Amino acid sequence: MSDRSTTRPTAVVIGSSAAGLFAAAALTEFADVTLVERDTLPEGPEARRGVPQARHAHLVWSGGVSAFNELLPGVVEDMVASGARLAHIMGDMVSRAPNEVWFRRFSSTHHRNLVCSRELLDKGLRDRVLADERITLLQDTNALDLVGDANRITGVRISGTDGEQILTADLVIDASGRGSRTPKWLESLGLAPVAIREVDAGFAYATRLYRAPGTTAQSNFPLINVQANPAKAPGQGGIILPIEGNRWIVTLSGSRGGEPTDHPDAFLDFALALGDPIIGELLKEAQPIGDVATSHSTANRRRYYEDAARWPDGFTVIGDAIASYNPVYGHGLTVAAQCAIAVRDVLRSTSLTAPGTARRLQRAAARPVAAAWDLAVGQDAFYPGATGTPPKLAERFLARFVDRAVETGARNPRALGALLDVMSLEKAPTRLFSPDMLIPMFFGPRKPHLSAPPLGEAERKTATS
Repeated sequence: MSDRSTTRPTAVVIGSSAAGLFAAAALTEFADVTLVERDTLPEGPEARRGVPQARHAHLVWSGGVSAFNELLPGVVEDMVASGARLAHIMGDMVSRAPNEVWFRRFSSTHHRNLVCSRELLDKGLRDRVLADERITLLQDTNALDLVGDANRITGVRISGTDGEQILTADLVIDASGRGSRTPKWLESLGLAPVAIREVDAGFAYATRLYRAPGTTAQSNFPLINVQANPAKAPGQGGIILPIEGNRWIVTLSGSRGGEPTDHPDAFLDFALALGDPIIGELLKEAQPIGDVATSHSTANRRRYYEDAARWPDGFTVIGDAIASYNPVYGHGLTVAAQCAIAVRDVLRSTSLTAPGTARRLQRAAARPVAAAWDLAVGQDAFYPGATGTPPKLAERFLARFVDRAVETGARNPRALGALLDVMSLEKAPTRLFSPDMLIPMFFGPRKPHLSAPPLGEAERKTATS
């Protein structure tokens, strides 16, 4: 445990998954930080109970790559040295959009995805963040409830190896993810329930590891991504993610009525039955490693804490504890890092202990959440049964416009750059209405649409040679 200064403020962060680690890193500029973690963290790149999505395919969009490096300079480079990969979007991808348009593999944009297993990514973050002497980690410790009242939170009551105790703090941040208990905690303080919206397309995921077939491990074999089409329910899709250790993570997905199962013999058949069979064809020569892992926790759920009529000083919620998304869109890790940056930026101009700071932090953290939420819900709301209210006229118009933007970006590199700025959470959605998109959309030039996935014959042969 590090020595503590008696003059610096103190902060407690609940949860040490990615959002909690980023928050702790951001807060060290202003306070001594205690991380409260209910699990025992592994020393190496291993899965743990507190990250139920860990076995499925993960991507960090370029907006997240930038945020990672801003918070933890050089951390992405360290991950790449350990086996991760920065894959060019779309040069290193074979990708079919939800409207069934294949993207051309333009290589003129700056966008890069960080690609690796979740285990390797989490280890890279833990190694960097927990090495900071201003951070104390309490493992095998549960956060039981908040200490304070409706006006100000002054700490957390915890239960750990030494029994129950109270951790006092000038700021408490809930980064505990989908299972956050903040709604109950706030109601127990007498605060009104916050507004919640859920959009659940009923997606299920099935993931299996494979040994990279043929000689694909000796080349930068592209990511293969077939996205589900909400206009043809049930929507089904899949992704091949080449990762470290000469392995492929293959994740298949299906919405309500078309879900994949954990039956090993059904995995290949599901992949071959997608709108395009490319994933199944590539898996024919691949050797599976282990069983099929499934998940059904894929609903989009948002809590509008930033709109609460009253908000206590000394408390902030970030990341998946504010909003969780259908994992198919790959925005959770990027939002976690951007929330931490938003917290840091507010604290650079406002005292951590000043009245009203927590509300400012909450509103700042909501901005990256809102951007990712609109992208996810803009697709999932159109699946049957996803929400109790049909999409509004404005949402339908925006969905049609995004489809048009995708069609344009799929065959024009200038428009693709604008589209990826938004999809990567680098810029606001208004970027889609910039000249870079509108001129190619309405006047061209545009290449013709591809009639098949842009995977070269030489690339295909590496999967069998």
